[in-house]
Amino acid sequence: MAIKTFAAIDVGSFEMAMKIFEISGKTGMKEIDHIRHRLALGTDSYSTRKISYDKMEELCRVLREFQEIMAGYHVNAYQAYGTSAIRETENTTIILDQIRNRTGINLEVLSNSEQRFLDYKSIASQGEMFHKIIEKGTAIVDIGGGNIQLSLFDEQSLVTTQNLKLGVLRIHERIVAMQPRVDQIGGILDEIINSQLRVFEKMYMQDRQITNLIIMDDYVSGKMKEAVENVSKEGTVLAEDFVAFTQSLMMRSPEEIAEKLAIPEENVDLLSISSNIITRIVSLMKAKVIWAPGVTLCDGIAYEYAEKRRMKIIAHDFEEDILACAGNISHRYQGNKVRSEMMEEIALAVFDNMKEYHGMGKRERLLLRLAAILHDCGKFINMTNVGECSYHIVMNTEIIGISHLEREMVAYVVRFIYDSFVYYDEISASAIMDRSSYLIIAKLTAILRIANALDKSQKQKFRKLKAQVKEQQLLLTVDAAQNIILEREQFRLQADFFEEVYCIQPVIVPKKM
Repeated sequence: MAIKTFAAIDVGSFEMAMKIFEISGKTGMKEIDHIRHRLALGTDSYSTRKISYDKMEELCRVLREFQEIMAGYHVNAYQAYGTSAIRETENTTIILDQIRNRTGINLEVLSNSEQRFLDYKSIASQGEMFHKIIEKGTAIVDIGGGNIQLSLFDEQSLVTTQNLKLGVLRIHERIVAMQPRVDQIGGILDEIINSQLRVFEKMYMQDRQITNLIIMDDYVSGKMKEAVENVSKEGTVLAEDFVAFTQSLMMRSPEEIAEKLAIPEENVDLLSISSNIITRIVSLMKAKVIWAPGVTLCDGIAYEYAEKRRMKIIAHDFEEDILACAGNISHRYQGNKVRSEMMEEIALAVFDNMKEYHGMGKRERLLLRLAAILHDCGKFINMTNVGECSYHIVMNTEIIGISHLEREMVAYVVRFIYDSFVYYDEISASAIMDRSSYLIIAKLTAILRIANALDKSQKQKFRKLKAQVKEQQLLLTVDAAQNIILEREQFRLQADFFEEVYCIQPVIVPKKM
């Protein structure tokens, strides 16, 4: 397979970065250049929700320079993403249009869950070391300019992921606005950081043992190997050595820190805040080992490009992480795991045997599975308004690895399993929903309504169900040894909507004994 030259561009809250990679199916990914430019867009967007004229000018100028560098490397393809600084502006659409017209670069904006999933992929791209680390209780601490993401692993399974507005630039701007004395800054940091970490500890750290921390940030992780004592060749360090390193930094002036770490002096405050966040998380989780792989969002962007084109062997099942995350959300709201598994089994049997009729692919199959897992979480709030409550839980709970639109689609599906289906004109009036996404909602809802009906008694009577389309009928062959009167009645009520969506009549066929 030919070598592709690929550029990954990250327009972040504190700096812009571009990495150039050579990617091939044989040798994988090789970084050949890394260009960085400091531009604190978050200083504007976090306080005013707009980006100033001067910074827009500089942003476009740097992107044009990136274009020239890409031309020099004969780049075959690129992907450019903006993160929280662009995402949190009031006029994001106008900004993206200006960038496209003035630079020729098509900048897309990542939702937080998409951004963190790419960060996660960049860490997982380190292969065997990543899998070795997460064999024990592990937390990924992903520190950005606007937010941090805390993700917990237990026995290589993703347990939970939560976003906290504790990004270094956001905290820095808050402290600057307060105008404290130098001797007050440490106490203010404690109050800002600990207030949110205590809530996280109460909700997610009960009886959980964390041995390892994986750190991803733009300030500390890139300097650990050269600055912290006793760092292994893989980039791991004992937590106590890291804490000693941060304490030693506090004894130095900003000028001394900048010289010691070979960083611009204006970066020192942000590095200090990032170090404080990590130190407090170490204390909270009682972690023993810290690993800083030194990767960035650009690595995740390149990894995903290679993954989609089957140019790199994938050693980690990211889809299972997404499903595990949904499973833990369901558990938090006391969802019925056995029934969800039954619904998923029936729904997938129908989905997999109707491929030529529904025209959906692997991604839609994942959304179907997520909806099956989360279908009854609303019962935790209200037993008689399950659909509406489930919708709001899904819409307000981050699921790492899916976009905001995909999460909205899953939310509508779990709502319409129980509630009356809402047609496009009505749905588009209250949500930004394109027609193709709406049709996927309709198709997945029709399948899950059938699956829900076939387990209405919650006795899992249809574990050996077989699905087959024949002569415009979906034949669902079941073992009718048990009484299925209730299921037949519920099935009859849902069959009309399935037929409306697919022009195929679903039929229960008792298995011949």
